[in-house]
Amino acid sequence: VLSNALQGQVVANFEFPLYTKDNRWVEVILNATPRTDVSGRIVGVLGVGQDITERKLVEKEKTRIAAELLTLIDSVNAPIFGVDVFGHVNEWNNKSAAITGFAREEV
Repeated sequence: VLSNALQGQVVANFEFPLYTKDNRWVEVILNATPRTDVSGRIVGVLGVGQDITERKLVEKEKTRIAAELLTLIDSVNAPIFGVDVFGHVNEWNNKSAAITGFAREEV
């Protein structure tokens, strides 16, 4: 990222892990911009980072919960289906398929 910025490229939203002095894992998002002098010559890089560790943990937890919810929806003994604002079926559990004879792919 820094090498690219030193070559004149703006780098936005680059995510990477860091270890703190006390060996904790931190997720960072970095934006790097070439810094120029009055003649336009690149003299350095301006980097702005943000700790996104909490956000990444929340995203991971949401993904886990969503997977558990899908497993639950498919395993219950009741038909569950979803319909979007256009009237398209966008969820069809196993019990819906068993009762109707229509597979998820068919609806």
